[in-house]
Amino acid sequence: MSLPSSDALLERMMTLHPKIIDLTLDRVTRLLDALGNPERRLPPVIHIAGTNGKGSTQAMIRAGLEGAGLTAHAYTSPHLARFHERIRLAGDLIGEDALSALLDECITANGPDAITFFEATTCAAMLAFSRVPADFTLLEVGLGGRLDATNVVEHPALTIITPVSLDHQQYLGDTLALIAGEKAGIIKRGVPCIVGPQAADGLEVIEARAARLGAPLHVFGQQWHCFADRGRMVFQDENGLLDLPLPNLPGPHQVQNAGAAVMALRLLGKGDAEAAVTRAFWPARMQRLRKGPLVDVAPKVELWLDGGHNPAGGEAVAATLAAMPKRPTHLICGMLNTKDIGGYLRPLAAHATTLSAVSIPGEAATLPAAATCEAALKAGIVATEAATVLDALRAIAQTDPQARVLICGSLYLAGQVLRENG
Repeated sequence: MSLPSSDALLERMMTLHPKIIDLTLDRVTRLLDALGNPERRLPPVIHIAGTNGKGSTQAMIRAGLEGAGLTAHAYTSPHLARFHERIRLAGDLIGEDALSALLDECITANGPDAITFFEATTCAAMLAFSRVPADFTLLEVGLGGRLDATNVVEHPALTIITPVSLDHQQYLGDTLALIAGEKAGIIKRGVPCIVGPQAADGLEVIEARAARLGAPLHVFGQQWHCFADRGRMVFQDENGLLDLPLPNLPGPHQVQNAGAAVMALRLLGKGDAEAAVTRAFWPARMQRLRKGPLVDVAPKVELWLDGGHNPAGGEAVAATLAAMPKRPTHLICGMLNTKDIGGYLRPLAAHATTLSAVSIPGEAATLPAAATCEAALKAGIVATEAATVLDALRAIAQTDPQARVLICGSLYLAGQVLRENG
């Protein structure tokens, strides 16, 4: 008998708990027990938490490992176009048949008990990782860290905390120190932890937890340094200096993410640092769209896509735009109603010629286009509403055919764009 499709099984998983987000480890440990504890049979785990830069850092570590002929499982969220993007088995996206079988196995093992979508799918990923040989496992935290479903590996090889900023305050706390405390929950006794650039109050919390657990810290600006210099990236730690190309992922912030990835490879004693910074690919992080239906609509437009959605993300995009050659830049922006849209848009005001506000199609939590437009006007950006991304792009191309256009504001919008652009 053939299994239902992964889409049907994922839809069923959405009904197993009334809340989309409900942070606790009880349900996930129960299901993992029922599955025979696959989290105890994973290849060495690198566990990554933080507000911004988790996915880029993970992608660069994977590129560095693969550049040295090694393999790595990888788990990330959310997906953009298809759920399969969340699970890579020894470098390859999981196939439909394998995913359907795993999801069905997890649903059967869970029975009638409540479990969230993310918890159930995380268990499915760990089950897959436990059955396929690889050299390493890269786990990206979904939300927070301390109570995240990925935080069930007792003895990872390494933990990483990328920059922490204000986001998801309704779940993690309304101060940087509280949020950093949740992220620091992935630190394990005696396990080295790499720490990216942090605000002082966040770093203090991370350092205090590491001290309690005897976890060696490798902190940006202390045990390691990384910066751009004359078109190169300079990395230095206690073992010496590396002169590397700039990261192929665009944006000044990617230099620090690359530094964390290189530090990870140095601590593991594995991987190719140059491959880490030059071969990584991470969609919807200042991704240039060069082909597809959207590009065909505006062939002379320089079209970009970014999924950053919090104030730190807005600052990173603004810094990236500032480093680009001068060109009229129009934003097409859609956001969720749970995000700080004013904090996101304020850094971008100096770089935006106009903003076209859109609602995110099919997303219940979308901020209405009218509200996005109003927020942009308050931030000092000339703004109008558009029915769709395609309509906005056509209008911009008619009035400014050789402009730069950045579609931005949400990973959910970015996923919609990638599906539409084929």
